[in-house]
Amino acid sequence: MKKFLPLVAVIMLSISGFSQNSAPVYLWPGIVPGETGGKHEPVQTPNREGDVIRLTDISNPAFFVFKPVKEKSIGVGIVVCPGGGYSILAFDKEGTEIAQWLVKQGITAFVLQYRVPKKREGALMDAQRAIRMIRKNAATYGINSNKLGIMGFSAGGSLSARTATLFATRTYAPVDQTDSISCRPDFVLLIYPAYLDQGTNRSLTPELTIDKNTPPMFLFATADDSWGNSALVMATALRDAKVPAEMHLMAKGGHGYGLRPGNIAAETWPGLAEIWLKNIIDRH
Repeated sequence: MKKFLPLVAVIMLSISGFSQNSAPVYLWPGIVPGETGGKHEPVQTPNREGDVIRLTDISNPAFFVFKPVKEKSIGVGIVVCPGGGYSILAFDKEGTEIAQWLVKQGITAFVLQYRVPKKREGALMDAQRAIRMIRKNAATYGINSNKLGIMGFSAGGSLSARTATLFATRTYAPVDQTDSISCRPDFVLLIYPAYLDQGTNRSLTPELTIDKNTPPMFLFATADDSWGNSALVMATALRDAKVPAEMHLMAKGGHGYGLRPGNIAAETWPGLAEIWLKNIIDRH
């Protein structure tokens, strides 16, 4: 039987010597809302196709903190939601590797280890709780509490969009004073998001209510991505509601590329996102 490394060791390997806070910050001090089983370590699946670390069976949600050196920090934080169809988390390709890119820009990254598999409601609870905890401890993390965004890939893009539009919805009973803090992200980046077009005739998913309070968004997708319509319908809804939005659609690139070299879409979106981030951060 194949043995797997402890999760912290897996994470340290996945960031190639990029040394930051490797200890998980757990979201729920007691019973995890909506769960009946006990807490245990996530399971790394045996599937390493595409050189991706895949985690599943997450019962004790947490986030991992990646901070730039103090003199390079710009006081901004972003919660990173890896994708994986709400079944697994592509933890390095769409998590720790994204954190490394953000840190190079002076941004503190919080890689979210949300509940999977098939726990969409639990995942939303986890995202809301994470934002509240990070905002409460903003000074500790060296960020401005009003400059905290969220970004996600594929299913993580779905989770980010849900977090950005359902922040006024109480998804769990308050655990402590932290839950009195706003869980509205200040800005959002959706990179090849999925599941946003599950309304009638591939229209916007009904739970995603867009209004003037929806935070500004950056969206990136490709025309040859089977999930590409998600970004299009979201961008249209944002435009109709007069919410600031920037949408990029490339011809090719497919799905699930992260920012790894060798894919034209993966090599393009980071530069566009950097420009957008600088502009949106300057406005806050």
